[in-house]
Amino acid sequence: MLLRPVRDTEEDAEAVRQLAEASFAVFAEPPAAHHAAHHTGHRAGPGGPSPEGPRAIAPGQVLPAVRPGPPPGPGDGSDSEDVRQRERSRERVRHLARTDTGGGWIAADAGGRPVGAAQSLIREGTWALALLAVLPEAQGKGVGTALMQRTMQYGRACLRGMVCCTANPVAARTYRRAGFELHPAMCLRGAVDRARLAPPDGAVVVGSAAQRDLMDSVDRRLRGGAHGPDHEFLVRHHRLFVSDDFTGSGYCYLRESGEVELLAATSRRLATRLLTAALMSLPEGGRATVRTVTADQQWALDVGLAAGLEVSTAGYLCVRGMRPPTPYIPSGGFL
Repeated sequence: MLLRPVRDTEEDAEAVRQLAEASFAVFAEPPAAHHAAHHTGHRAGPGGPSPEGPRAIAPGQVLPAVRPGPPPGPGDGSDSEDVRQRERSRERVRHLARTDTGGGWIAADAGGRPVGAAQSLIREGTWALALLAVLPEAQGKGVGTALMQRTMQYGRACLRGMVCCTANPVAARTYRRAGFELHPAMCLRGAVDRARLAPPDGAVVVGSAAQRDLMDSVDRRLRGGAHGPDHEFLVRHHRLFVSDDFTGSGYCYLRESGEVELLAATSRRLATRLLTAALMSLPEGGRATVRTVTADQQWALDVGLAAGLEVSTAGYLCVRGMRPPTPYIPSGGFL
C-alpha cells in the first residue's frame, strides 16, 4: 500500500469523490466521517445569498422558501442535479487540499489504484477529520488505520479535536482508542409542520460573506477555533441565517434540501431562534434534517419535535481536549 497527499487537481478530486461514493453508496447523504463530507450546492435564485445583502426578518415573518428534499427522481432533472452534485463534491475536496496541504491522503494498492482517502483540517488549534473512506474490498487490511494515523499526525500539535462518527462499532472503537470521548447523537428528520412552530422571538437576517468576522467570533467561543476559509465555501453553497443583537450572536447554514449544515450561537435562545427561522423558511410540508444532535442540544430536540420531526439515534460526536460545543450543530464536513 502506498500513501500520497491529496493534490489540488481535478484528477485527485474526482478520485476522492469516487472513493467516497463507492465506500458509502449514497454520496449525497453520507453518514459522517468514516463518511463523505456533506455536499450540497449553490444555485442562483431562492436559497442563495441575497444580492442586495442581508434582509431583516421580523419575528414571525417567514423567509422565502427553499426547495425541499428529497432529490429529484428519474425524468425530472436528476441527471443534471447529479452533475452539479459531483462538481460540488470535487470543489470541496480541492478546497481542503488548498487549505490543508498536509491533512489529506490517498491510499493506493500495489497497482496504483486508489483504495482509500482521508481529509482533515486544522482551524486555529482545532483539528477535525472531514473524511475517511475505504473501499469495501480494502477494509480490514490496515488501509483505514494508516490513513487515520497520517491525519492524526497532521493534527498532533492541536489541543482540540472533533470527529463525526457513524454507529459502526469498528469506527467507534478506533476513535475511542485514539483518545476521543464518544457522545451519542440523534438525528431529526421529517416533514415540517410550520403551524406547530412558535414564531422566532427576534430578528433573523439572510446572511452573506460580510458576516464572516461575526461567525468566526462565535466559532472561537464555542469550539476554540474559527471556521475561517470554510465559511467562504459554505456561504457559496448554502443559505445563511444570522441573528445578532445585544444578547449575543449566532448563525445557521441550511442546505437547499432542507438539511441543517451547521449552526452555532452564543445562547440556547438564539440557537432556538435560528433553527426555528430556518425550518419556517421551508415550504409547508417541506422535509428537514438535523444531524448530530447530542444530549447537550435539548433546545434543538425541542424545536424539531415541535415542528413534527421524528427522532432516531445516529452515531457519535467524538471530541478530544474539549467538551462538545453547545449550542451547536456541527457540519459533517467541516465540524
